[in-house]
Amino acid sequence: MQDENSQQHGVGDEPSGREAANHLANETSPYLRQHAFNPVDWYPWGDEALELARTENKPIFLSIGYSACHWCHVMERESFTDPDVANVLNEGFISIKVDREERPDIDEIYMTAVQILTRGGGWPLNVFLTPNLEPFYGGTYFPPADGYGRPSFLTVLNQIARLWRQDQGQVQSSAATLSGAIKNAVNMVGTGGPTPASSLLEVASSALTRNFDPIWGGFGGAPKFPPSGSIALLLRQYRHTGSADLLKMATVTLDRMAEGGMHDQVGGGFHRYSVDERWLVPHFEKMLYDNALLARVYLDAALVTGEDKYRRVAKDTLEFVLRDMTDPEGGFHCALDADSEGVEGKFYVWQPEEIEKVLGPESANVFCEYFGVTSGGNFEGSNILHYTEASAAGIQQHFSSPKEMYDKLESWCDSLREVRDKREWPGKDDKVLASWNGLAISALARGFAVLKDVRYKEAAERAADFVLAQMYENGELLHLHSREAERGISESAEIPGFLDDYAEVANGLLDLYEVSLDDRYLDSAKDLVTRMISDFHDGENGGFFFTSASHDHLLVRTKPYHDGAVPAGNSTAALVLLRLSRYLDDADMNEKAEEIIRNAGSLMSTHPEAFTHLLCAYDLNTDTHLDIVLAGERDSEDTARLAEVVYESYLPNRTYALAAPKGEWAVPALADLPVLEGKQMVGGSAAAYVCINKTCAMPVTEAGELRRLLAESKEALD
Repeated sequence: MQDENSQQHGVGDEPSGREAANHLANETSPYLRQHAFNPVDWYPWGDEALELARTENKPIFLSIGYSACHWCHVMERESFTDPDVANVLNEGFISIKVDREERPDIDEIYMTAVQILTRGGGWPLNVFLTPNLEPFYGGTYFPPADGYGRPSFLTVLNQIARLWRQDQGQVQSSAATLSGAIKNAVNMVGTGGPTPASSLLEVASSALTRNFDPIWGGFGGAPKFPPSGSIALLLRQYRHTGSADLLKMATVTLDRMAEGGMHDQVGGGFHRYSVDERWLVPHFEKMLYDNALLARVYLDAALVTGEDKYRRVAKDTLEFVLRDMTDPEGGFHCALDADSEGVEGKFYVWQPEEIEKVLGPESANVFCEYFGVTSGGNFEGSNILHYTEASAAGIQQHFSSPKEMYDKLESWCDSLREVRDKREWPGKDDKVLASWNGLAISALARGFAVLKDVRYKEAAERAADFVLAQMYENGELLHLHSREAERGISESAEIPGFLDDYAEVANGLLDLYEVSLDDRYLDSAKDLVTRMISDFHDGENGGFFFTSASHDHLLVRTKPYHDGAVPAGNSTAALVLLRLSRYLDDADMNEKAEEIIRNAGSLMSTHPEAFTHLLCAYDLNTDTHLDIVLAGERDSEDTARLAEVVYESYLPNRTYALAAPKGEWAVPALADLPVLEGKQMVGGSAAAYVCINKTCAMPVTEAGELRRLLAESKEALD
């Protein structure tokens, strides 16, 4: 997994001794600029390259990746800097580089093509297209030399170039057939039909149980990716059933991930995935979306179990986001690379003597015992920090209490992090993506609710204000914001928002509204969802397309239902439509959410593990309606006391709102929301209303009374 003899040049820096830049030099994407001085005559996706392919009748070589992708860097060093490879590409192809984070629409189409061709996928994604954008061959990483039954990249290029010259008709016929299969695959979800049966959550739980690893957690074998959606679903189903087995699947997985090397024990947060079943050796890139999604499920687990260990993991994950991923203007950056100094993971691993130098011999011995540090190491001669329940028990003798132990471990990790920060850092992709920022806003808002740290709410507000001010204009949301775009060197920051941009930002704003009680965020969520419906809804078959009519040069408009590393656009669209419909009492929004669920119903019944986030929306749709309304002044102490009680309860399907005095509304029309009707303060004090299926208990003004009502409502809901 490492290439110690390679050196990755800095993002956007011109390497000395190389030829002039190609067409990528002025792009906003750090990933594209990493290839700007390759001898390959790269183009960005756009009119110029696509027209050139048609005019010169050349096939397109499309290469897709992202800045934190280790094997993308490897292929760049091995092949795209090779003059022989460049000569073949420049002579026979139009070469186009795409950052999958900038253009997830393009990535989805051609990833589907490679999955059909090879039954596998990943990045780098390398696909060959006709000038009409129809794919006919592709794969992922191609090695630099023939061997082990695999052709080299240069061999593949020469064979395809020869085939194009000699038999274009055959190529175009194959491309047309494959394109038809892609169109069927990306829109394969049925239309109409009955609402899925109420046993669907049981079916999903059974599927997860069959694939569960009872020793190391997770579902299936290595490599293991963080199963945030599955854990969220298990916690919801545990709330309904009280099944200890369901809770155990969630908590064992959360525990083993937190203990392993995939969890950055020194710097907080999580790496992308584990290459082994034990969560020990990670693929070292760190993505904003993983950390936002994982923070949310650790927070949920803290509420469900009451255990501080989940609060600690959620806290260190959110601290990582605030410390290392926050843009000076308030948004959040995409990712940290896996590599530094050309070596994967070098930034994160340790030798015993390094630890002793920082902590001193006595403390270092205890630290190394806890985190499994040895002279031989566990990763190519170095140590990835990890711990176990046994190692925790082994060092408890050195401390007077578990609290003292964890406080001291945290202090030692802080000291090591200060030293680690002086190493050469992995590259950072500082794009601000709307959808991923929506996930982070959601996680931070929930972090404030559970951890009671006002910094998290303030960070969520700054990010939301940044997105709404810098990425949202005339009702249209942009997909990304880039500092490079501010300098005017590229137009790529003008990419219109995709479905998940609208859905995730709107969902994050609803979560932020529920902790800030600032109606501006509720109003912006409503506006975004209204635009999402107008631009993305499939009026004929239901569901939502990934792209709007503003996105051009696409082989097909996809309609994403399957969850991947992030929730599918339709999953979050269904969730936010259902949530907002309960605030607005909007039957049309509710119906459009149910369309999504009906369309995916048969597939959810047969492959529920691929729809875990959509199943969470399904759970909201089928659950008893629980509305909690506080009537009081927004910033009063009595309102805050009641709000804290709401925050401490795990009620994932509740609607929560504030009926503030008329003069406190930034958007006065929202004071008349249906959910707020008839909710008033009692005797000049803040009051809480708990309503089940729109039937409300008498209002209460004391925190203890509200706590009792919510406990009773949980029993009624379950």
